[in-house]
Amino acid sequence: MSTLLEVRNLKTYFNTRDGVVKAVDGVNFNLEAGKTLAVVGESGSGKSVTALSIMRLIPESTGVIGADSDILFKGDSVLHMDDAGVRAIRGDRIAMIFQDPMTSLNPVYRVGRQIGEPLVLHKGFKKKEAEERAIELLDMVGIPHARDRVRDYPHQFSGGMRQRAMIAMALSCDPDILIADEPTTALDVTIQAQILELMIALQKRTGTAIIMITHDLGVVADMANDVMVMYAGKQVEYGTAEDIFYRPLHPYTWGLLESLPRHDVLDKGILIPITGQPPSLINVPTGCAFHPRCPYVKDVCRTTVPTLKTIEDGHRSACLFSDDPSFRRDQVSPSGEVA
Repeated sequence: MSTLLEVRNLKTYFNTRDGVVKAVDGVNFNLEAGKTLAVVGESGSGKSVTALSIMRLIPESTGVIGADSDILFKGDSVLHMDDAGVRAIRGDRIAMIFQDPMTSLNPVYRVGRQIGEPLVLHKGFKKKEAEERAIELLDMVGIPHARDRVRDYPHQFSGGMRQRAMIAMALSCDPDILIADEPTTALDVTIQAQILELMIALQKRTGTAIIMITHDLGVVADMANDVMVMYAGKQVEYGTAEDIFYRPLHPYTWGLLESLPRHDVLDKGILIPITGQPPSLINVPTGCAFHPRCPYVKDVCRTTVPTLKTIEDGHRSACLFSDDPSFRRDQVSPSGEVA
């Protein structure tokens, strides 16, 4: 498989009156054609800002991307392209499904025109051709009576229908990379399944790579090849989906999995929430950022910043004790003692 995207030491900071928000702080990953990378973590962990950085949509008035950061698409630096170069790939070769469908569509343009706009801009479609393709896409994403609805305005669509229209727009040019930021949030369960099947079918047909930002670990299990777990702007674990679900190494990942409802076993047990709240990205705790919430914390965790290191076969973790064979999910108690 060829590498489509390389993210190198991505740092995206925002200047505010209260201080510098380190929204993304040193993220690295590669994405290959035809593969799906899931990015998981609580709200405020840096998932969406990572996606917006890749799309070059960080506002220059407040946002700063580190001088030593780089994002390479097919070997070309997205961060060093001029505006025309970015516009040529954005929406065509790299497309994004945004998290909030209520504000992502322009209220003064018809839905069909907005879906067809990338086809006119990037593929040279005539307006009538673009409208016909928009009807096909609306039908594909489950909008009933698509031919009648294609000329409606966004306010005439429900929230779920707007989300489906956004997905249709993102899929219109068969992109090389599809970034999906919580793409099924506003949809009911049956439509969620249809959308995920549609994305999988697109991937099989065109070799599209997908970055799936989600809170839904069920979606991760169904779709992802690799999983990146983020906390406080940093990667805390990276591995295959099998690694993350069956051999997790970081206590934060353990917490995410323990708070996941189980439907595959009779004894579902008790859901165990992660105590406390995610930290302020202006005043990140010293040492390991997760230490105030970690039930396995030791004194060294409060002073030493862990680095993401490879433990086995590409499975990486940013816990000071991940390379200790006795420190595993099934071998430690909440006190941090070996069971």
